[in-house]
Amino acid sequence: MKVPSSRSLQPGIVIFLVVGILILALSGYLTPFTRLALSPFISIQTWITQRYQAIQEFITAPGDLTRLRQRNAELEAENSRLQIQIIELQQQVVEAEVLSTLVDYARSRSENRYAAAAVIGYDPSPFKRYIVINRGSDDGLRRGMPVVTNQGLVGQIAAVTANAGRVELIIDPASSINVYLQQADTEALLNGLITGNVELNMIPQSANVQAGDLIVTSGLGGNYPPNIVVGQVTDVRKRDFDLFQTASVQPAVNFEDLQIVLVITNFQPVDITPLLPTPIP
Repeated sequence: MKVPSSRSLQPGIVIFLVVGILILALSGYLTPFTRLALSPFISIQTWITQRYQAIQEFITAPGDLTRLRQRNAELEAENSRLQIQIIELQQQVVEAEVLSTLVDYARSRSENRYAAAAVIGYDPSPFKRYIVINRGSDDGLRRGMPVVTNQGLVGQIAAVTANAGRVELIIDPASSINVYLQQADTEALLNGLITGNVELNMIPQSANVQAGDLIVTSGLGGNYPPNIVVGQVTDVRKRDFDLFQTASVQPAVNFEDLQIVLVITNFQPVDITPLLPTPIP
């Protein structure tokens, strides 16, 4: 009988050892030894990985920073654009509300024809009170046409160009309007003051004028149609030795917040100056 040689047994022994080691490893018996054996390699690998990542971040950081700055600039530009859109939408909403109110006013005063105009400028002079609108002679506007809002009387056109018009406000020192006080049933003269206020003059002494009385245009003088709201009386000054009473007035229109106005285009002012008697020198 032939005895197997040691060389023929080596593969079997190796297989047996390998299988045994696998069984022990799968059973968990070799875990502590595995950790102990691999610990130095894991530490070395971790150190190498950290250094590699640090070097990679050092190399790529400038490019990343540039991209971040570019992205930040793009986001800031987008934010600015959105803010501008929000402001524009808010302005459009306000303009739509104003136009809707003006349309309602125009419908309630259907005897007149109107042209809407945007306010594009204010008077820079401390001694004048006027606004500039974006409509002119090309739009049919003429000097002397009354200008109103849904609140009341604004003034009248004092000058026009092809595409713009200058509106003299009722608070201008040169403005003088014949008005009617409804509650007191009397007429008076409304004058603008250099301070930007208005006052009533030429009020008969016999008239019972009270604070809160409504003031409208009378139509006398030919410069304005009648019954346009002008304002309210705020204070009355009456002295026995004066020929007339005077009164302070709160205008119906807020002249500091004019955005869109209506021009009454079918009213033709009448110049009655030549018909007035010549003063005796």
